[in-house]
Amino acid sequence: MLFLRFFLFVISSVFVVAAVLLVAYDIFLIFQVGRWLKPKEPPNDKAVGEQTGESSASIPSTPLVNVPAPVNAQLRIERSRRAIRWAAAAKLVIAAAICALAASSILVVPDGNAAVRISQISGVRPGTLYAGTHWITPLIQRAQLYDVRDKVFSTSAAEGTREKLEVLNVETREGLEVGLAVTVRYRIDPRRLDYVQANLPQPIDQEIVAPVVTSVFRQVAPNYVVRDIFAIKREEFRQHATEIITARLSSDAIVVKEVLLRKVQLPEEYAQGLQGLLLKEQEDDRVTVDQSIEQKKVKIAESQAEAQKVRQIKHAEADAQTRVLMAKAESDSMQYTLPLKQKLIEQSRLEAEARKQTTIQDAEAQAQAKVINSKADDESAKLRSETQNVLVVKNAEAAAQAKVIDGKAELERRNLMADAEAHNIRATAQAEAEELQLEAAALKTNPLLVQYTVAQRLSDKVQIMMVPNDGKFFFTNDVLKSASAALDPLLKGK
Repeated sequence: MLFLRFFLFVISSVFVVAAVLLVAYDIFLIFQVGRWLKPKEPPNDKAVGEQTGESSASIPSTPLVNVPAPVNAQLRIERSRRAIRWAAAAKLVIAAAICALAASSILVVPDGNAAVRISQISGVRPGTLYAGTHWITPLIQRAQLYDVRDKVFSTSAAEGTREKLEVLNVETREGLEVGLAVTVRYRIDPRRLDYVQANLPQPIDQEIVAPVVTSVFRQVAPNYVVRDIFAIKREEFRQHATEIITARLSSDAIVVKEVLLRKVQLPEEYAQGLQGLLLKEQEDDRVTVDQSIEQKKVKIAESQAEAQKVRQIKHAEADAQTRVLMAKAESDSMQYTLPLKQKLIEQSRLEAEARKQTTIQDAEAQAQAKVINSKADDESAKLRSETQNVLVVKNAEAAAQAKVIDGKAELERRNLMADAEAHNIRATAQAEAEELQLEAAALKTNPLLVQYTVAQRLSDKVQIMMVPNDGKFFFTNDVLKSASAALDPLLKGK
């Protein structure tokens, strides 16, 4: 259909051009024939001689050319026959008009557009002509095209931006002026184009959408403070404005798809104050995080101290059990060292208890110091020094108590060792006295035991043999006597 419409317009143009050329050609022929039939006047010889300064005798005479009478009559007959062909030109013009009217009756609505018919008699006709080919009554009806695709209306938050958009400034509840960068996506309702054409001012973008959007945001903004618009209730503010804009534009056959709040431009003074407040909040958050970290460190220290305490208790219990086993083993061999071992076990238990108390006090002092350090920078040094003093005092007290316990244990150990040594000496002396008594009784009954004892203690290389003192019935008596007789001269010679 689009090609047919173009073709009809081309044919109409060709017919008009042909009619104009036909009339022009006829006029040209009539003018040319009239020039041929016009008689020529001879030149004035006298006037020519005066202008050139020569005599009339010196100018040659030119013979006149006369048109034959039959030719002149023929030209006159041809001129009478060459009238302008107005009827043919009128037919061409009528054909061109018919083609033009036929082409005008074809309406092609492109994609993304819709049209409404406007009658010169009854005004806007109901109904919408969508994309495609439609027929209209030429010279009586015309079509008005509307773009029914989504359109975007945007505003700028401040001047001086690259985009040449309308600057939208609103006033908040505090009376501060805030710049808003707003984008509204909308489209015209194609089902109500007859209402749009008959009642709404044109263009709709500038006459309706822009005033409604700006006025709604300026109407809604005084219900909020700057902080609400900027952060806390930003979505609520946008949603409220969207509802009002949608309701107002829908009554004018405009469908609102989306309202976006791209940017909020705060006043310079308020922005600086807000930046300072945000810095303080960040500092507060940092202090809170540091405090949380310190608390976690305190908990870690407490758990470590608790674990150390458990390890020390287990170690002390293991040591005590080991010492108890050793004491039980030694009690079988040394009956008199049992009290000493018991004292040592008691001393170890007391030492473990002292170390446990010292560890607990150290952990508590460290935990208190860490908690105090996390509260404030001004009190940290003072609390730290007090904690250190308490820690030193506790350590000193624990060390003193440990030394006292060690001294008492050492004194008791020495007393027990002395008692054991004295008891051992007494037992040894008693045993030696009994041994002496037994030896005295044995010597009393057998005096030769003295010689035997002396012989045993002379050397380990000397071999002793016990023989009867009377020598009866013993063969070695003669051997010994002969050996003694042989040694006597030698001994005398020396």
